Amino acid sequence: MKVTFKVCFCCVRSFKVKSSEPPQEIKTLFDNYSQNGRMSVDEMLRFVIQVQGETHADSNYVKDILNMLKHHGDFHPRGLHLEEFYRYLLSDFNSPLPLSSEVWQDMTQPLSHYFLYTGHNSYLTGNQLNSRSRTEPIVKALRRGVRVIELDLWPNSSGTEAEVRHGGTLTSTEDLQKCLNAVKENAFEVSDYPVVLTLEDHLPPDLQKKVAKMVNKTFGGTLFRCRDEYTKCFPSPEALKNKILISTKPPKEYLQTQISQGATTSESVNAEELIQDEDEKTVAVEYRDLISIHAGNRKGGLKNCLNGDPNRVIRLSMSEQWLETLAKTRGPDIVKFTQKNILRIFPKTTRFDSSNYDPLVGWIHGAQMVAFNMQNHGKYLWMMQGMFKANGGCGYVKKPDVLLSNSPRGEHFDPCSQDLQIKTILKVKIYNGEGWNMDFSQDHFDRYSPPDFYAKVGIAGIPLDTKSYRTETDTDEWFPVWDEEFEFPLRVPELALLCITVKDHDKNTLNDFAGQTCLPLSEIKPGIRAVRLHDRVGDVFKHARLLVRFVLEPR
Repeated sequence: MKVTFKVCFCCVRSFKVKSSEPPQEIKTLFDNYSQNGRMSVDEMLRFVIQVQGETHADSNYVKDILNMLKHHGDFHPRGLHLEEFYRYLLSDFNSPLPLSSEVWQDMTQPLSHYFLYTGHNSYLTGNQLNSRSRTEPIVKALRRGVRVIELDLWPNSSGTEAEVRHGGTLTSTEDLQKCLNAVKENAFEVSDYPVVLTLEDHLPPDLQKKVAKMVNKTFGGTLFRCRDEYTKCFPSPEALKNKILISTKPPKEYLQTQISQGATTSESVNAEELIQDEDEKTVAVEYRDLISIHAGNRKGGLKNCLNGDPNRVIRLSMSEQWLETLAKTRGPDIVKFTQKNILRIFPKTTRFDSSNYDPLVGWIHGAQMVAFNMQNHGKYLWMMQGMFKANGGCGYVKKPDVLLSNSPRGEHFDPCSQDLQIKTILKVKIYNGEGWNMDFSQDHFDRYSPPDFYAKVGIAGIPLDTKSYRTETDTDEWFPVWDEEFEFPLRVPELALLCITVKDHDKNTLNDFAGQTCLPLSEIKPGIRAVRLHDRVGDVFKHARLLVRFVLEPR
């Protein structure tokens, strides 16, 4: 097949475009698991068990595959021929992640034993300075599986009502009741597990009392009330199904003055989000009684902020910069703190464009709430979305044992240690890709020629495991063939994410984005898999995908 590009009114360029065809290794596998050019049900079953690692598979599993191919017209009663087999390998049925949305992890442990899908300033539609505040971002976040929603509460201009806005900026306001309704109506659309509503409160006691009444009326029986039995240990996600939890602690008056004067500590501690001790004389009792996850204080600065109270579990908030500073010298102490308490990380105040930071810095130290600006996009948000594809996409991912238990000598895990031993070797072979010609216009990537695709393959995890590679560029091809294998030695595979990005190479301009995916290594199935690509926002493309082989070799 030829495609033609018009260069000018009298000149055209023509390119011969090959179609997507099985790589030689796939042809060889087909020959090994078929007879006379056909793969029977029994031979197919042998293939999915021996090559794909589907040890649970039976004849019904194979029949489901055949019925899927029959539905798409790629089926012959006497068995699969090569092209049908190739279509199966590239089908949605052959995903590297589990097809069902089943929650398979133990959900009966305390909340502090899980990573939570967490949003930051969940009401903003754009940047942190002058964008609109709306309910739509809250709805969108909840429908993507986000389990922690943040609202900033301030008095309105007359001081008579509480409103939602990003204080000290030109962002617009949104009605608090509308935000609460948005949470109520969408909290459990995609997951039954609890939603945590973090309230960054800048209200006087009379407005706190009004807010308490609104929250009680809106959420009713779905609002979780903390009992004394949970002061030393958080309840489990299983026990909190279909419940909404309030997490806050009102700041004192002097903090508001500090904000208005522009505190110089904002680079390491966001003054707006500093959490101080409750003042029993000024906090409305009705408001205090709403709180089921108490936000603690950080008195004593970097030196003493991780000194937890053995008689009470808390949620501690700190900026990404504060975390990075602590992580350099006190990594094991952070891990120890997060075994019982909840640590929330938020973006530094200079991220005016609502950009995000590397979430692995928080996760590898056990931080449960790594708060992100969900309205943006980029590689760090892709990593966030990839992490929470795990465990059925329920918004809760159990932390690995390495973050929850100590060594035989009583030491806590240090993710930056240089002495960690390799546990697993991951081999990733990128065969080829297809589908861009159906998801993009002919001249989307290059005006005068087909695209020049290459793929970047990398691991994001602890520092010693983080590594990336790049394939060669396949020039002028809508159906690129790379046939390249990369090897990743992994020390903590439980915390690793596999990130793949495809781009179109341009000599004189920035390379064009052509798709991405991020997969939790703990859920990747071995074998030859169809890896679907996503756009910048995180929505899956209809056709663009890669054919990839995954091999995991324990050491």
